[in-house]
Amino acid sequence: MQGPGKLPADERRAVTVDTVVELAAEQNPSEITTSAIAKRMGLTQGALFRHFPTKDAILQAVMEWVADQLLSRVDKAAEGASSPAGALEAVFMAHVDFVVQRPGVPRIIFGELQRAEETAAKKLVQAIVRRYGERVRKLIEAGKVSGELDPGVDSDAAAVLFIGTIQGLVMQSLLAGDVGRMRRDAPRIFTIYFRGIRSA
Repeated sequence: MQGPGKLPADERRAVTVDTVVELAAEQNPSEITTSAIAKRMGLTQGALFRHFPTKDAILQAVMEWVADQLLSRVDKAAEGASSPAGALEAVFMAHVDFVVQRPGVPRIIFGELQRAEETAAKKLVQAIVRRYGERVRKLIEAGKVSGELDPGVDSDAAAVLFIGTIQGLVMQSLLAGDVGRMRRDAPRIFTIYFRGIRSA
């Protein structure tokens, strides 16, 4: 097996992203230094900077990875469902599973959203939320057409509430220091959400 110093550029970038996500699960993401990233990877800072000129470039790569991973997972979950309502539940659970497996991700996202300046990583987070919300809104519209969901439901508001419900679950699990709690609570929480939008 190759050591981190011998990896091809694409693999080095992937290992760097993985390292940042791991570190973010252990400490405040804003306090992660390029020195700490390099040390965890067994590299010099100079070697790390050959692939990423700045810490912001690393964070941008992390957000690109999050977008790819999260959106592909929820798309796959939705495709495997037999109905729009089933797809909504599958997306909800797939998102929760992703966070349980990678608790550093929401910590990085919340950290980026708190930054006053418009960084490339922050813009990517905003784009992820928009793209995710559009997917959920389309599922809600499809559920209204199929008769599973109340035709009078405000699709935009229901999509915002869907995302906000997951964000609330994430925030509470981080506060409790128990990410696994999300997986336990998610089915009950989704049931309450669904009760509010299903057809009578």
